[in-house]
Amino acid sequence: MTASDSTAPVLTDTRAAWSVPAWLPWLLRRLLVGLATVFAITIIVFAATQALPSDPARVILGPEATEQAVAVLRGQLGLDQPLPIQYAHWLGDALRLDFGRSLDSDVEAVAIVRDRFGNSLVLMLLVLAVTVPLSLLLGVALAVRRDSRLDRIAMAGLILFKALPGFILAIGLILIFATNILQVLPAVSLLDPQRSPLAQPSYLVLPTVTLVLSILPFLVRLVRAGVIEVLEADYVAAARLRGLSERRLLWRHAVPNALVPTVQGIAMTARVLLGGAVIVEVVFSYPGLGSALNSAIEMRDIPVIQAITLLQAALVVLVNLVADIATVLLTPRLRTAARPTLKPGSRAAWKLSGGGT
Repeated sequence: MTASDSTAPVLTDTRAAWSVPAWLPWLLRRLLVGLATVFAITIIVFAATQALPSDPARVILGPEATEQAVAVLRGQLGLDQPLPIQYAHWLGDALRLDFGRSLDSDVEAVAIVRDRFGNSLVLMLLVLAVTVPLSLLLGVALAVRRDSRLDRIAMAGLILFKALPGFILAIGLILIFATNILQVLPAVSLLDPQRSPLAQPSYLVLPTVTLVLSILPFLVRLVRAGVIEVLEADYVAAARLRGLSERRLLWRHAVPNALVPTVQGIAMTARVLLGGAVIVEVVFSYPGLGSALNSAIEMRDIPVIQAITLLQAALVVLVNLVADIATVLLTPRLRTAARPTLKPGSRAAWKLSGGGT
């Protein structure tokens, strides 16, 4: 045997070990689509804020300023230039995370967003940390006891909570826990900006519980439907005939296969929370992105509106990408495909299946 013959298997094994995953080109395309989506969102955000019935120069100088002074300031701000040129300058500044100063408080818009985003992130992670494991446990328990009295009562309660608007749940919790009934928690979340929100847990309880009660019904029904579908599959019936225990069937087959629609459900939940959960934040005066965006819209504070809206849109695109990657990795059929097919309609189908079975 020659030296070249002896090294040939080694080269073959090396190529196999470093083979590119079949779904990697799909991931690169999804990244490009995500970047294109963010770029399109920048155009929409800029155009929408330009359409607001307010003049930033007039807002800065006040109603008593003369038209000549307003015209001079508009020229200094570049507001007298054509819209495409204004957009190009704004996009360049946005790429450097420079959205200008708040028209209301004269603070850097990025500083406002940074402080508020930290509060919203803490609230979102708390809600997910409670909702995800609780929905998995309740969904599996209800699927195992399908059509029992407990299942019917629990489903009726979940539908009731799902039907209640978020502000109704928030007001109800305030009446029970922050007024004369119990009066054990604060009615508003007056966080100390010098301290971490986690160091002020009493202010986080009511907003967190409100969001958990709003989101939990959807995820529980989604997990329940997914587990029931797997338990009724033919391969599970064949596994029962081979003598596998119900516990093994449930935790080794049903629950892992039900995780795929659950991942998309969690992504939908995260998108709602990234939107700032505006109603809940406003009701509890929680200093997050939602309440900041609401105040900025009331004051026509265009730099803050642009910064918050663009950040939320970019984070939603990122969450979608992470959820699609997790779905591909959890699904063998998609993981081995050169072009995994994840259509937007599949998310809608999973959403409907959460309340169907």
